[in-house]
Amino acid sequence: MNTATFSGELKGGRLLLAAFFLALANFMVVLDMTIANVSVPHITGSLAVSSTQGTWVITSYAVAEAICVPLTGWLVGRFGAVRVFTVCLIGFTTFSILCGLSNSLAMLVICRIGQGLFGGPIMPLSQTLLMHIFPPEKHSQAMGMWAMTTVVGPILGPILGGTISDNFSWHWIFFINIPVGILCAVGVMRLLKTAETPINKLPIDTIGLTLLVVWIGALQLILDLGHERDWFNSTLICILAVILVIGFIAFFIWEYYEKHPIVNIQIFRYRGFTIATTSLAFAFAAFFGSIVLIPQWLQINLGYTASWAGYLTATMGFGSLMMSPIVAKMATKYDPRALSSFGLMILGCVTLMRSFWTSDADFMALALPQIIQGFAVPFFFIPLSNIALGVVRPDEVASAAGLMNFMRTMAGAIGASVAVTIWDDHTKLARSEIVSSMHVEETQRNLVNSGFSPEMALGTISNLVDKEALTVSVNHVFLIFAMIFIFAGLIIWLCPKPKNTVGPGAAH
Repeated sequence: MNTATFSGELKGGRLLLAAFFLALANFMVVLDMTIANVSVPHITGSLAVSSTQGTWVITSYAVAEAICVPLTGWLVGRFGAVRVFTVCLIGFTTFSILCGLSNSLAMLVICRIGQGLFGGPIMPLSQTLLMHIFPPEKHSQAMGMWAMTTVVGPILGPILGGTISDNFSWHWIFFINIPVGILCAVGVMRLLKTAETPINKLPIDTIGLTLLVVWIGALQLILDLGHERDWFNSTLICILAVILVIGFIAFFIWEYYEKHPIVNIQIFRYRGFTIATTSLAFAFAAFFGSIVLIPQWLQINLGYTASWAGYLTATMGFGSLMMSPIVAKMATKYDPRALSSFGLMILGCVTLMRSFWTSDADFMALALPQIIQGFAVPFFFIPLSNIALGVVRPDEVASAAGLMNFMRTMAGAIGASVAVTIWDDHTKLARSEIVSSMHVEETQRNLVNSGFSPEMALGTISNLVDKEALTVSVNHVFLIFAMIFIFAGLIIWLCPKPKNTVGPGAAH
């Protein structure tokens, strides 16, 4: 999506107020990516579903957002940036109300898909409109404000989600969007009416869009239903896998030769873009999988409340907030391959630290990897974005940014689904291995002598085994993720040394 030319209609206080509404709208959407993470145990308990099914609440939003992001450029050209932004805000707020009113998993997942479809364009459009209303010499300040909301959102998301779920109800994590959405929609309609972008009748790649929805839908259904249906022993999963493969191949071929593609596949001809985006996708899958898994393990296994799981998860954000502007400056002076490789190796080491967590770990032992990870995240995210967008032609930057954002979001959804599935499967395996090597008679006898009934003694032992099996399994997942981070940090050296750099804002 091309950044619109500068519109000088807004000045002074009206300009600052318009910028505030745009940044606030972006903050609301970014917040919704992580606010549900710590609330999953509350949601699954309330709706009487498994933790594996509970992750659908997170992945459905991410996948719907990924589908809609590549459409943003076409929607803006066809209807105008301000009009599309306002409709997206109204749609996002409406589906937030419906999410809060949901009384079944099916309704909640459908409404989260609606949230994602309307929320997807809000991030890139808030950025585009800020560039449109600010003069060129003020773009860096505008992007600084935009970047702050993008970084602060994931910090506050887990804290807000946990506090609201513990003290009120998980329904309110969606209802809090209502006043913000209405305020931003009214503010944008009133202030940015004169800043509308030009409209053209653009052709839409209907076949490409249909194929995109078909193969992504099949992929998400495989990830969400595979665990329950015993993967490829299920006829349904096999049919979905065939649809996925055929749909993806047809989509790739069609988009490669289409004159007005919904996703510009030809950008993959740049080796730097392909490798940097692949590295980012692998790293983000491991990163997002971790931040979905950790709050669930803390609450199920260690007895943390959602609030405290949120506080611990959020400790990662302070390092990110501090290092983002520093890394953005460093990326212009040093080889971005070295910076991103350094960041990914740190993330690999931090995740390796997590693979030695125990069921009696204290808060600081759990928070330390989170804090270090916060400092490392900007090192991998900003330089990788610069590498990927620095190798494409200026007229292709918008398409490349959209494609990169699409792959990053899809990777996150896949990472979350795979993490929870491996955790669940390996827990059963770990439990059987622990039980096979145990001699419970003596322990049971000691517990009975301490006043337990034989049944209570066996139940206590069984609960301890379950707890240890969950921890052994979560450590196993972190070990896999550590290997993925290290792999992503090594393949980045296959990129040619970058010559051009792009501001970090373009990546979102």
